[in-house]
Amino acid sequence: MRKKVVKIAPCVYQVGGGRLSDAEDCLVYLVEAPGSSCLIDTGAGGSVAQIMDNMAYSGLNLDYIKTIIVTHGHIDHIGGLEAFKDILGAKVIAHRLELPAIEEGRPELTAAAWYGVKYRGVKVDRVICGDETVMIGDLALHCVHTPGHTPGSIAVYVDIDKQRILFGQDIHGPFTKEWGSDKVQWKKSMEKLLALNADILCEGHFGIYSPAGAVSEYIQGYLHRFSR
Repeated sequence: MRKKVVKIAPCVYQVGGGRLSDAEDCLVYLVEAPGSSCLIDTGAGGSVAQIMDNMAYSGLNLDYIKTIIVTHGHIDHIGGLEAFKDILGAKVIAHRLELPAIEEGRPELTAAAWYGVKYRGVKVDRVICGDETVMIGDLALHCVHTPGHTPGSIAVYVDIDKQRILFGQDIHGPFTKEWGSDKVQWKKSMEKLLALNADILCEGHFGIYSPAGAVSEYIQGYLHRFSR
């Protein structure tokens, strides 16, 4: 049976990861606006064709995808970046502190060896230095710097039909000194996300949470776990 995407909210879909593509992939999301769409992360690289097929089979217009936002430089999020960029002609957006992973492909930062993946650096077209807004058609995607898991991790949120949808990849960690993880910064980042009062959380590996109470509970749960 062919796999389809999961509709999360108007204009918001899960297109990869979970049961939609390889188990090594992070959850890959798409935000669609008239004439313009954005991928959020790309998976580990082995499922690019599957994710493309998922979107095409579900009626999403691949020609609209001209932006890819990278939440951080781990291989399960950037392994498919080169292929998606080439196929779609999309522009890549990421935080400047993730450039050593994304552009240089430094193996201690990408964790590519964990997955047995070879990664070649990919040029980032728009470098974010703090909190910035990316326009996708008439939708404003707010990129929020959330250091902790990695120095240049970002979360993304968008307001659609009176709902705030938060893409909070890898809220759960893990943390290692090799990647530049910092639990003190991470705690502040999680408090920043809680203050957004999101109605829906699209997490990096562990699914989608709603309503707002469930979003808060999920984030608070990890704050409690890593504060002990």
